[in-house]
Amino acid sequence: MELKDKIVVITGAGSGIGRALAHRFHAEGARKLVLADINGDNVEKVAAEVDGIAKTVDVSREAEIVTLVETTEADIGPIDLFCSNAGISGACDLSRPSEDWQRVWEINVMSHVHAARALVPRMVARGGGYLLNTASAAGLLNQIGSAYYGVTKHASIGFGEWVALSHAHEGIKVSMLCPQAVRTAMTDNTGSGTAAASVDGMMEPEELADVVVEGLREETFLILPHPQVLEYMRRKTSDYDRWIGGMNRLHQKITG
Repeated sequence: MELKDKIVVITGAGSGIGRALAHRFHAEGARKLVLADINGDNVEKVAAEVDGIAKTVDVSREAEIVTLVETTEADIGPIDLFCSNAGISGACDLSRPSEDWQRVWEINVMSHVHAARALVPRMVARGGGYLLNTASAAGLLNQIGSAYYGVTKHASIGFGEWVALSHAHEGIKVSMLCPQAVRTAMTDNTGSGTAAASVDGMMEPEELADVVVEGLREETFLILPHPQVLEYMRRKTSDYDRWIGGMNRLHQKITG
């Protein structure tokens, strides 16, 4: 996909990766950027920077995503690319209550489901469209220090796979963005999750956005801003027991 003249929606666009994508897509000549975030003040500022349209949206609420899709297509035109980018993290072990798990599940997984449910039939009817879902290398390798982050990011990749394998013949393209540590508010802490994810360094959001543009151009399912993640995946699947042992040692080293 070339972004020039495309109508693009980005959730979680008020900061971090979403903001960087908005700026990079604007530089590529996107026709219109519709930027959504739960923080209305933040997303208004980003929209002003890129001549976009700001929307205050809670992606855990399906009705708000449906409204985002419907108003965009009614007021601007058919959505070419929907970037389901909003997500949350945090420390989590077996002591965290179920309501915390449910909140993370609704944002990190169901937001992708809500977007696909609202958009895929529309895209199929007009011959195709593109979904870019932000997951994480944690969805491929898991996450030390955060059980619900690793689990929900695995689920989000599984859902993206399902959409792709079910609708590729109808023109639906899917890419899963799976970075390690990126310098955002989410990684602005000294927790074990950030320590584990940043073993190969901390990437700037603008660097990641460059990789995303190239991944969309090549239409690859996995967009890996940190290329070493592919080798880690190979090691994991070639000897699962050895990989778990190594990750347990890393866990002990990081958490003490």
